[in-house]
Amino acid sequence: MYVVTGGAGFIGSNIVAAIEERGLGPVAVCDRLGAGEKWRNIAKRDLFDVVPPDGLFQFLDSHGPGVRAVIHMGAVSATTQVDADLAVKTNFGVSLGLWRWCAAEKVPLIYASSAATYGAGDGGFDDDGSVAGLARLRPLNVYGWSKHLFDRRVARMIADNEPRPPQWAGLKFFNVYGPNEYHKAGQESVVAQVFARARAGGPARLFKSHNPKYEDGGQLRDFIWVGDCVDVILWLIEHRKVSGLFNCGSGRARSFKDLAAAVFRAQGKEPRIEYTPTPESIREKYQYFTEARMQRLRKTGYTKPFISVEEGVGTYVTRFLAAADAYR
Repeated sequence: MYVVTGGAGFIGSNIVAAIEERGLGPVAVCDRLGAGEKWRNIAKRDLFDVVPPDGLFQFLDSHGPGVRAVIHMGAVSATTQVDADLAVKTNFGVSLGLWRWCAAEKVPLIYASSAATYGAGDGGFDDDGSVAGLARLRPLNVYGWSKHLFDRRVARMIADNEPRPPQWAGLKFFNVYGPNEYHKAGQESVVAQVFARARAGGPARLFKSHNPKYEDGGQLRDFIWVGDCVDVILWLIEHRKVSGLFNCGSGRARSFKDLAAAVFRAQGKEPRIEYTPTPESIREKYQYFTEARMQRLRKTGYTKPFISVEEGVGTYVTRFLAAADAYR
């Protein structure tokens, strides 16, 4: 059995679907569903169990010998999170507890880190997982810092030769887009937001640039299709000798203008884009460029290419957003 925390969330539910589709074994989801539509992310799945977060460790203790891997995607994931105590409790405390449980029970652990750990990116986007390498990073928000805190704790435990899972991997996800993100409201990908406006006949709305090095809409991000992220995770599951902290991006920065244009063209429309000032509350911390260095993952033997923005957006729009059933 695989245990996927955050398994009803965006990336987590896509992992659950892929495990089922590939016949890898039963899956238990740990998540909160709430009163909204989040349950639809797992409505098509044949699940072993749905476990509330406060019952996670009891569940693991009861089923320990049957757990093949823990895939830890559960987190306080909003980049606008301001409750540092909640972020630390969830993103650091639960992660550390899972690390120790997996180490004791000899169970592989794959966990979600984030490109938000790089902060403004002034030092580049090298996924150096050493104690010294991580010490150089300066996250800009509580979410990024809480993820970084756990990455640093892992690095210290490895350096001090403390008990560890037989396999462990942290993935620094960049700008992921794809199906089952609809419960995220204002945290949905730009693809989903632009699609809604384009379908209604309106223009895309992107932030103006407040940096003279970038034109309006020319801000660059490493956008990655969620299916590519899932492929990396399933590859890691199949290659138990690979451990480490790795970037999970496409390795190629693209502009928001390119992304919005791809959404329009996937609907057979000419792009229409308007620009609005970046809110002052985030303007000083706004990232103008992110691009994952993928060499470390490639050196482990992962060779599958990452799909382009045009292909990924086209698939997302035609197979999901424009379909009668948008859920995977």
